[in-house]
Amino acid sequence: MRGELSEVAIAYLGPPGTFTEEALRGSMQRIVGDDVAVLELAMASERDIVEAVAEGRARYGVMAIENALEGGVAATLDALAELADRVAIKLEVVHPISHCLVSRTALPLAEVTRVYSHPLATAQCGKFLRRMLPAAERVHCASTAEAVRTVVASTQPWAALGSELAAERYGATILARDVADHPDNETRFVWVEPRAEHQPAANGNEVKTSVVFWGGGDEQPGWLVSVLGEFASRGINLTRIESRPRRIGLGHYMFFCDLEGSPRERRVADALAALTGRVEELRVLGSYPVLRTRAAE
Repeated sequence: MRGELSEVAIAYLGPPGTFTEEALRGSMQRIVGDDVAVLELAMASERDIVEAVAEGRARYGVMAIENALEGGVAATLDALAELADRVAIKLEVVHPISHCLVSRTALPLAEVTRVYSHPLATAQCGKFLRRMLPAAERVHCASTAEAVRTVVASTQPWAALGSELAAERYGATILARDVADHPDNETRFVWVEPRAEHQPAANGNEVKTSVVFWGGGDEQPGWLVSVLGEFASRGINLTRIESRPRRIGLGHYMFFCDLEGSPRERRVADALAALTGRVEELRVLGSYPVLRTRAAE
């Protein structure tokens, strides 16, 4: 007879019903398997998720890092850069995002006076909102699930942009489905784990390494080109590059890069070693496989 299942705590952006929870549920078998009970810890922010893993209150954390329509998630990037010595990316999950417009009860769109959602979701559905709800006030919430929960708790003619999972969980009525500006809306989510537990992924198809670096000549002409040349000269493809302010003054940035391959591959290891001589600080955020999921049924 099987014994009791062990339990693993996983932090994610809450409350329950967010797209992050969808991505978590669509990929957790890859991480924890079938013989582990999962304790989902809904957190208020991406920073809280990273800190929960760094401090040992959660074994893993799941959060969005980039959306196909709106780009990188600044809060995730900043938290990973700051706490890179304590956490690392274990897995990337590419998850389709299907936004719904929901309300407490059925009502004509012309009667909606407010639309609640996370700022990224509002931006992803901008064309729909301008066309179908031009007079409705936009109100930002910490998450899409919080937005759904807010409108369900009110008797006002309000609506929210959120997932079908959130609508089902909180008893909302779906007014419209698939309202994002582009039908191929996807978000990259990352699973993070304690740095002490991290092992670089074996090199192969759909394996990435993420790094952040800064300083060491960033005010000199051609500095960034010379740094990136360490990848180009070795035939390493960069799938993404993004800058974030270092918060020490104008003109100083952190540069986030995702590259194909693992440090277990010689050319990647050599490129990272060469970078250390050109920058003030280089932090490897993780080396990990990529998983593609599908939307919740």
